[in-house]
Amino acid sequence: MLVDIFIPCFVDQVYPETGVNMVKILEKLNVAFNYNGNQTCCGQMAFNSGFWDDAKQMGEKFLRDFPNDRPVVGPSASCIGFVRNYYGWLFHNTAHHLEYKLLKKNIVEFTDFLVNDLNVVDVGATFPHVVTYHDSCAALREYNLKDEPRRLLANVKGLELREMRENEVCCGFGGTFSAKFEPVSSAMAEQKVMHALETGAEYIVSTDSSCLMNQQAYIDKNNLPIKTIHIIDVLASGW
Repeated sequence: MLVDIFIPCFVDQVYPETGVNMVKILEKLNVAFNYNGNQTCCGQMAFNSGFWDDAKQMGEKFLRDFPNDRPVVGPSASCIGFVRNYYGWLFHNTAHHLEYKLLKKNIVEFTDFLVNDLNVVDVGATFPHVVTYHDSCAALREYNLKDEPRRLLANVKGLELREMRENEVCCGFGGTFSAKFEPVSSAMAEQKVMHALETGAEYIVSTDSSCLMNQQAYIDKNNLPIKTIHIIDVLASGW
């Protein structure tokens, strides 16, 4: 199998090790991949901020960057959920509609790809820590992703998963929401992190680095005894 790799902005700029670890896992599973170094943002931030014309321009480039009829795999349910759900609105009744339909069929979040396309639930990882899982809003409500990350975590040697209270409640990131409404965002992050601490977990795990960044900022500001980690970084541990 040959796949194209999509690396979102947050991963590229803030968490590049997550992208590297995704590649390492693909290599371990003997999945061939192609990386288009010309790829840029999918346009989600512009779209969510109301700059729809800019988002459409970025979306057109994204379609050009991933023109092939093969899986496009990425480490962000948020970005991929946006492409799947909102490109249809951006490109409805345009010359790019068929290109969007092809991409929608092929673009897939990494844990979904492992479990449902490759039928893999154990990548041989070892992570001897107690963790709790954060369902990002985009993963849960736009991508409909819930069981796949948990199935993968259940097969990580040494890992204990403890579910937090209200694990489906937003962490407060919401893209530019966290900048425009910082007090509200901070209060939501506080609630999420406090629920995670109640479990006794050492790490908060998620599929979305943007959520983890928001929670880690609150953790760092308040010197709390917990960390955040992307699920891909957990799956690449202990080889």
